[in-house]
Amino acid sequence: MPRWPRAAAGTAAYPGGVIENIPACPRCSSEYTYEMNNLVVCPECGHEWVPAADGASAAGGAEAGERVIKDAVGNVLNDGDTVTVVKALKVKGNPSGIKAGTKVRNIRLVDGVDGHDIDCRIDGFGAMQLKSSVVKKA
Repeated sequence: MPRWPRAAAGTAAYPGGVIENIPACPRCSSEYTYEMNNLVVCPECGHEWVPAADGASAAGGAEAGERVIKDAVGNVLNDGDTVTVVKALKVKGNPSGIKAGTKVRNIRLVDGVDGHDIDCRIDGFGAMQLKSSVVKKA
């Protein structure tokens, strides 16, 4: 049986080495967090987050952590922008879909699933998520 290095207080040991100073969960303050790839995971509440870099300042870390989302043309999108759909989109459960040229007002940028990073409401369709690659800034 292999002997793993003994973990000191505040650290976790595993066969690949020692991870030092794993932060407590920011939601539930649990100390039983662990690293999974580049995320830190809390097994008690299920919260996952990217740990802050040690050398990053508060102002510099916030700017570096923000994601820049660009439209199909390359313009940077922001919350509250108005965009236009550049190609026809099929919508499940709706025979007509969304036509090219449809304006979408007051978008909200989110960390969506499978590249769907725009949360919006389209007249006649309701709330949905769109990919930034199928819209352009109006």
